[in-house]
Parts: sequence; structure tokens; C-alpha cells
Amino acid sequence: MSPDALRPLFAWMVVGLLVAETLWSHRNERRLRAQGAREPDGDVYGWMRIAYPAGFVCAIAEGRLTAGAGAVAAGMVLFALAKGLKYWAMASLGERWCFRVLVPPGSRPVLAGPYRWLRHPNYVAVALELASVALVFGAWRSGPVAVAGFVWLMRRRIRVEERALGYDAHDA
Repeated sequence: MSPDALRPLFAWMVVGLLVAETLWSHRNERRLRAQGAREPDGDVYGWMRIAYPAGFVCAIAEGRLTAGAGAVAAGMVLFALAKGLKYWAMASLGERWCFRVLVPPGSRPVLAGPYRWLRHPNYVAVALELASVALVFGAWRSGPVAVAGFVWLMRRRIRVEERALGYDAHDA
């Protein structure tokens, strides 16, 4: 199958996974709130909920407009690896995984799965997802902008999350 034939299928897969993850997040969010989870002040979730899907949309749109060859195979492999890391992190967090920073009373940081080696594997995976979609679609303009913008938001988000989980500056 040619790269041009794979791209539309890949785009639909990306969208489908994003919808499934959104539904999963909302389900877990309801459960966490029912357990008394609180959401800390200063989160950038409002911006992230726009920037994350927008990064994919921009990369896909740019690829359709420029029809560049891109690095389709490398991007698809990177996407699969990113999703593997993300789903490992999600499984390790269980019902605590959602798009928002919600901390149930008495929570402690998870140190299982990829969290044994990475403090924020889900965020690493998200950056790789954005980069991989940019590779697949040859989005050489919007891709780096989307990744850089989202990394900036994630850095702000990590500070909020770590404060909510009770980390201090010496834990880093």
C-alpha cells in the first residue's frame, strides 16, 4: 500500500483513538470525583484540551495540502511505540488516569510500570504521538510548532500535578 493510501486510514485511526481515550478519561473522571478527588488550581487543562487535538488536525491538514512524502513508516512505528508507552502508563494508573489532574484523598504517586523509570511517561508519549503524526503527514511546519507548544503546556501542567501529589523541589 502506498504512503498516500495509508495516510487517510492512519488519520481515521488517530481520530478514533483520541475519541476512545476521551471517553475513557471522562469515565475515570466521574469515578475520581465520586471518590472525592480534587482538582488543583492553576491547571492548563483548558488549553491542553484544545492544543492536543489541534496539533493532530494541523499536521493532517498540512499533509493533505502539501502532499509531502514524509517519513510515513518511521512515523507509524513511532506512533505505535508512543501509544504502547501511553497505554502502559494508563494501565499502571488504572482508574486514576484521566485528562484532568484529579487527586483522590490519600493518594500517593504511582511507582509501577513505566513510572519506575520515568516520572511522566504519559507526557513523553503524548509528545511522541504529536511528533509521529507530523512525520506521517510531512507536517514540517505545524508539527514542530504543535510539539513545542504542547511541551510548553505539559511543563506547566507537570508543576501543577506535582504540587497536587505533594512533591517538593527536592523530589525531582
